[in-house]
Amino acid sequence: MLVFCPNCNTGLPSRFLRTDPVTTACPACLADLTIQVFPALFQTGAKIETGTLAEGEASCYEHPNKRAVGVCAHCGRFLCGLCEVEVGGSVWCPECLGPGPSRPKLAALETSRTLYDSIALALATWPLIVFLYVSVFTAPVALYVAIRYWKAPGSLIPRNKWRFVAAILIALAQLALIAALIVAVVVAVKTASKGTVSR
Repeated sequence: MLVFCPNCNTGLPSRFLRTDPVTTACPACLADLTIQVFPALFQTGAKIETGTLAEGEASCYEHPNKRAVGVCAHCGRFLCGLCEVEVGGSVWCPECLGPGPSRPKLAALETSRTLYDSIALALATWPLIVFLYVSVFTAPVALYVAIRYWKAPGSLIPRNKWRFVAAILIALAQLALIAALIVAVVVAVKTASKGTVSR
């Protein structure tokens, strides 16, 4: 792998190929040089484009016939307008954004979210299908989830809050029904005990 002097086009020794900036003189023409090599140069199978489109213009890493308009913030590859991807205010190449350990951890790359509104609605409606007595436990949990995560980011696809509202209303209705049943049982027990005492 070679880096060439921009003044005389002489290949520079490999000892200058480091990612930190190196200030030196060209061994052939003695021109002052500052050399900084991007990490992509050291990757296996890296492409090095020695030619440029015009004097002083760099070519794209993937498309050698296109002029570079940006540099990947992660690996330093030169990118044309087709290859550069702006994410979170930085420019990235498609390879660095691909799957794998080098993929940046950015909120803008979020691919899934927990759908708390669907969870709350399922907790509220599931006891209606299975057993009503389970709602003693699930209705309060449904209320908690709906209220706690009301402002949490929803689906990646925009949707409204109707599931939260439905979960809250169904859970409140279940709790009211449970309270009414408890009151009815207490009244029935008191009535039965008064009838037994009066006899």
